Amino acid sequence: MSDLLGNRALELDAADGLAKHREKFALDAGTVYLDGNSLGALPAHVPARMADVITREWGELRIRSWDESGWWTAPERIGDRIAPIVGAAPGRIVVGDSTSVNVFKAVVAAARLAGDDRDEILVDATTFPTDGYIAESAARMTGHRIVPVDPAAIPGAAGPRTAAALVNHVDYRSGRLQDLPGITAALHAAGALAVWDLCHSAGALPVGLDAHGVDLAVGCTYKYLNGGPGSPAYLYVAERHQAAFDSPLPGWNSHADPFAMTPGYTAAEGAVRGRVGTPDILSMLALESALDVWDDVSVEDVRAKSLALTDFFLECVRAYAPEGRVESVTPAEHGERGSQVALSCAEAPAVMAELIRRGVVGDLRRPDVLRFGFTPLYVGFADAERAARVLAEVLTDLAS
Repeated sequence: MSDLLGNRALELDAADGLAKHREKFALDAGTVYLDGNSLGALPAHVPARMADVITREWGELRIRSWDESGWWTAPERIGDRIAPIVGAAPGRIVVGDSTSVNVFKAVVAAARLAGDDRDEILVDATTFPTDGYIAESAARMTGHRIVPVDPAAIPGAAGPRTAAALVNHVDYRSGRLQDLPGITAALHAAGALAVWDLCHSAGALPVGLDAHGVDLAVGCTYKYLNGGPGSPAYLYVAERHQAAFDSPLPGWNSHADPFAMTPGYTAAEGAVRGRVGTPDILSMLALESALDVWDDVSVEDVRAKSLALTDFFLECVRAYAPEGRVESVTPAEHGERGSQVALSCAEAPAVMAELIRRGVVGDLRRPDVLRFGFTPLYVGFADAERAARVLAEVLTDLAS
């Protein structure tokens, strides 16, 4: 069976139209890297770009680079680079701050846009913890109450008191893909706004923010977008909301005339209202350079390979792993799956530690979830087969 699946992996890699992109990343042949859903691999050209930013733009031009090197316009310019990856038109995304800060901006702004007669905010009950913490704080600040709801139950839970719902597009533990079009439409039917967290979907699958009428969205850039550790996040504001978007963090960067230095605040036009303070230029420009790997890539092609990879990995796990030792908690249905596979395993901490020692890098979600992220631009089918084979070896060795 191992030979059959190994040979099939080689055939699939030979026919893979995205395989050529692997050489764009700094990866070593001895490691299978399946943690790009936590930190994407380094695009190989980024160090040279950053050397130029540091030595020439900062070292030689210094303050002149805000104009001459385009530092000042980077948040909007890079937002426009991300826009087609998540299905947005130019002028609707601004880059800067962390995901947590952007969640706060989005939830408070959504509550204000919804009006004073709506006093509840629905929150994905399975959300990444920080989203819940931030939403709770935003609710206290705006006089709303938080209602935790399973994402599938949001359409039935939304009602006349609902101001907005904050939902994760892909569940960070299980890899379950939520129904963004359906949930968004149901919220709108109830008169509420949809705020989506795209951290585990942007760069892995089509999102369609404009097409599906999403109101506000946030996402990180260090996972499938490969922007680097702590790279700045982004905020999407639908065009129809931009004139009324009321940020709870009105900084000088979002002022209509930032260099006037007036005591009164007048918001800028468009998504620029999502800016706050001076952007982190080094991380910002590393992200901009990293996005070059998307220049000739179709998100639809990425999605097709993602599903094929995760299908093949699950097939290999079923074939290789000792019976009863691991069980997939990631949905089998393509329409319900992101770009990761989560396996329930009683010995998860010890298993993942040994996998990493043997060159298969995934990650762990305590107490019992092994999580493997498949980044189609640099993960191949031979990687998937090897990861499943080594997993089986580890499970067997730990039982002996």
